[in-house]
Amino acid sequence: MTIKWVKVDPLVMRGEPFCYGTRLTVRQILELRRAGYDLARLLREHPELRLVGIAHAYRYAAEHRDRYGEFFARNGSLVGPGLTDEEAATLPEELRIPGVVVAAKARAASRGSKASG
Repeated sequence: MTIKWVKVDPLVMRGEPFCYGTRLTVRQILELRRAGYDLARLLREHPELRLVGIAHAYRYAAEHRDRYGEFFARNGSLVGPGLTDEEAATLPEELRIPGVVVAAKARAASRGSKASG
């Protein structure tokens, strides 16, 4: 059986997309991320969540930006801490979306190294 990690059912959570096996909507997970919750805190405070479910919620939001646009920065990344490369290592490749699931990396100041050459 394949699990659909984000479900939409008009009879559950007033039709809000929610994470399989939880009472958390995609919007609530995005609000927690925007409030600074990292993976460890999400899993500690919501043990019913699974890493893959969180990643699917982030991807769902990216695929429905018309509904979740307020959670995206100008550069297109989700606001708040995403997963680290290490945390995302066990996810399928299609879920390791930079800036959405995996935290956007800060741009290195490469001008100094270019100028020295």
